[in-house]
Amino acid sequence: MKRRSQIVCVVSLFALGTLVGIFVFVHHANAFDADSDRLILLVPDGTSFLDPGVTVWLDAGNEEGLHVVPMHDSTYVSPISGRPRCAGLILPDTVHIHASETLIGAVRDYAASGGKLMLVYDAGVQSLQGFYAKDESPLSDVAGVKYALYSSLKGGMIRSSEVSATITTMDQLGVPPGKYYPLARQTTTSHSPQKFDAEVQLRRYEFGDLEYPSFVTSGNYAGTVLMHSKAGLAAGYQIYKKGEVLFVNLPLGFLEGYTDGLPLHAFLRYFATEIVSLPELTSVPDGIGGIVLDWHVDSNAAIKPLQEMNTWSIVKQGPFSVDITAGPDTYAIGDKKGFNVLQNPVSQELTRYYEGLGYEIGSHGGWIHNYFGENVSDKNVKEMTPFLQLNNDALEKVTGKPVREYSAPVGNHPQWVTSWLERHGVVAYYFTGDTGMGPTIGYRQGQRAGNAIWAFPILHLDRAATFEEMPKYGYSDAIVSEWLDEATDFTVNQRQVRLIYFHPPGILRYHKIISDWMQKTAQLKAQGDFRWYTMAQIADFLNARQAVKWKISENGKTAVLDAVSPGTLDHETWRLPKNHYGEPHVVQGSASVLACTDSWFLISGNAKQLKVEAALIGK
Repeated sequence: MKRRSQIVCVVSLFALGTLVGIFVFVHHANAFDADSDRLILLVPDGTSFLDPGVTVWLDAGNEEGLHVVPMHDSTYVSPISGRPRCAGLILPDTVHIHASETLIGAVRDYAASGGKLMLVYDAGVQSLQGFYAKDESPLSDVAGVKYALYSSLKGGMIRSSEVSATITTMDQLGVPPGKYYPLARQTTTSHSPQKFDAEVQLRRYEFGDLEYPSFVTSGNYAGTVLMHSKAGLAAGYQIYKKGEVLFVNLPLGFLEGYTDGLPLHAFLRYFATEIVSLPELTSVPDGIGGIVLDWHVDSNAAIKPLQEMNTWSIVKQGPFSVDITAGPDTYAIGDKKGFNVLQNPVSQELTRYYEGLGYEIGSHGGWIHNYFGENVSDKNVKEMTPFLQLNNDALEKVTGKPVREYSAPVGNHPQWVTSWLERHGVVAYYFTGDTGMGPTIGYRQGQRAGNAIWAFPILHLDRAATFEEMPKYGYSDAIVSEWLDEATDFTVNQRQVRLIYFHPPGILRYHKIISDWMQKTAQLKAQGDFRWYTMAQIADFLNARQAVKWKISENGKTAVLDAVSPGTLDHETWRLPKNHYGEPHVVQGSASVLACTDSWFLISGNAKQLKVEAALIGK
């Protein structure tokens, strides 16, 4: 295993090829079925691949730029076809509680003979008849620890508690600072700073404490502990005979279905990139990470703060997402405290100013900020829908452009609002669920929440997210500054996007901190290592990325990456780990190659088709 290193890259190759003739894109899934780089997700016979318990894994794999392929148990254990070729095997939670002895034996044999297995929570703990083994899970030996202790625990097999890990492990898992807390990597003595790898916990917005269920574990774990809780081992990696096993004692799929998708994404990506060393299609253009800075303009109380901010260095950067509640009122109908974008010339001027800077003007809910946010629910769709339409219409009238992103007032976002937004051309929305994650096609109550509309979960600092909440929860200016710096470094090093949001009145007291932050981001941007994005920008990129078909095939000592798109592959970027692939060479299409410390980054140019070859290391 290796730690994802700091970004150190140089341009090593510009290879350009010319496509001859006209390439007609035909969607033919079989032509791009992955084999050598696929992760097989085992699914019980009789369970549809469209079951949400399955699609949460497939969607997570797709969003992480991986090939996760579902396969029924009987296909996997079929003696006629033999063991299917794959890079790794996943036995998922919730959907695969029951397993036959034949499947258990096949999974054990796969790992023992050199395979790489991700074993999750309650997978296989019961027989096909629904019975627990008397003493422990039949896969305890594979996991490396005894669990599902049915007969020996009077207090129950499962216990909920906080989950802890070191900062180094959180970094390896791709958990951003603030989602874990505390932040501190060092302490200052009278002589000099002393670095240490602090023990931290996963946290949740506003409440802080976050408990996850785990099976109580027993026995000494010989592997590497990744996470632990009061129940024992929460996640760990071990060598099992000739193979490798990642055991995650958390209900990852279930959590993803109920607006806590970070654990599933984190462990899936860790398994794929750190254990299996798979290539991945990055989720940001050109592989350059960055931040969506989402401004929430609620009322006329934002006008003077915005005018003051317009004298800051922040307006020299961007683009930013500026989401506005456009109506004349704020707390109640008729209070005249709204931003009033249709009738207030100052509000119009500010809106058009930001639009002219290239910012994305989005809708912040339903016309009357607090009234809408505090009252909208699943029970008053007909009553509240006109407020959404009024807000959209007002902003479109002032900017002359369609509204394409949305932020929910007070964070109150019933599922019907997502459906309404998607029908009306909105491609992205800020979200207070799934905190700490990058953009995702979210799940609500176990069901997928949209098709081409992306949720942008907030990044928070422990209990706080907006600047006005920082003093409320007691975070010092030094901690706020550290969080902004570390969040920025996280997006650069992980090559991902995260969203931070604020209200203009709350940011004013942090002028110096914001100024220092802008200096840092300006330098990183000048180096080509960081970008500001809007929600709509990233959503457009991700929707185009959904249409990309690609695969890695191996031929002797050579690996070949093939990719096609119905539009363009421009800005699509693949990460190829150096411990498995030599320097890539473009055979067809247009691309550049960046050489980083532990990876090659293949950045496609404006072409519909790309073919790249690389030597296979160790073959």
